[in-house]
Amino acid sequence: MTSPRTADTAPQTHDGRRDGLLRLALLVDVVLTGANGIGYLTLATVLDSVLGVERSVQYPVGAFLTVYALWVLFVLRQERLNRAAVGVVITLNALWAVASILTAATDALGSTTVGTTWIVLQGLIVGAMGAVQYVGLRRL
Repeated sequence: MTSPRTADTAPQTHDGRRDGLLRLALLVDVVLTGANGIGYLTLATVLDSVLGVERSVQYPVGAFLTVYALWVLFVLRQERLNRAAVGVVITLNALWAVASILTAATDALGSTTVGTTWIVLQGLIVGAMGAVQYVGLRRL
């Protein structure tokens, strides 16, 4: 009995696609980034005192994150993931992670202890998302 699968066929996920991990990582990115962006936009008047980050910073960051999340959603929704677009997502996530750590380390925003902790945590999460996305991209 012969199998339709040949020796040179790469292993696939349970649904027949090799991009499952990458799609999941991109979806998590969309949800977390979108929630973060909308949070900065809608809660800036509350968060400025808690985080110690001025509203004049939160509004543009919130707008950027919201638009970025929508763009990542567009990338995710493609039938076939565009490797170059995913590479841009990974690069931007890496840059965001590094910028977050540098911002916290230099106290560039004059944030509170809670704010600094949030900035570091955010950077670590974004860096982890980018790392998982990179692994997923390598599987394509």
